[in-house]
Amino acid sequence: MRHARDGAAAAMSAASRILVARGKNEPQELENPEVAWGQRARDGVWMPTRDGQRLHLGIDTAAADTVAQVLRPSLRVFVGVDVDTDIVAQTTDSGVRLLTVIHGPDAPSEFRFTLSLPDGLALEAMPSGGYDVVHLRYGATVGRLYNPWASDSMFRQVKAEYTQEGAAVTMRIQHADAFYPVVADPHYSK
Repeated sequence: MRHARDGAAAAMSAASRILVARGKNEPQELENPEVAWGQRARDGVWMPTRDGQRLHLGIDTAAADTVAQVLRPSLRVFVGVDVDTDIVAQTTDSGVRLLTVIHGPDAPSEFRFTLSLPDGLALEAMPSGGYDVVHLRYGATVGRLYNPWASDSMFRQVKAEYTQEGAAVTMRIQHADAFYPVVADPHYSK
């Protein structure tokens, strides 16, 4: 088993390389007082919506009791949330991103995130592959879970998609033929 500090460094290195290659259009890490992180992966994160409400996103993994290594207020790493898998969690100016770092072929191909929405909000599937958080009374989009992307260490695109099952969104990554590490990005923004 990797030492937690080494695991955090490996996860950060993999995520950074991919983000640099993807370019300037990626949301930047930034402190956001509207975002509140839990201590463990299962505790997840509370995120704002455009209409002032908060929704909760939990990380439902094999080692959901994994405690975050807080590197700075806007950046934390959950090392070993599953076999060969870490999550680099960033706060952005309008939400959060959970960079899922897959280190090898034994890692799972499905990652489940549980969503708790306040009354009056619902998820609506979008043609892009993401989900809008919609205010049921007004029909307004108050948040967005952007379509997932994944990239391997050779900067090749890896197929990633979401499916919704009740209050959970599952990200599926077809990483079997990829060069590791693979980085995938669930990203939420209000």
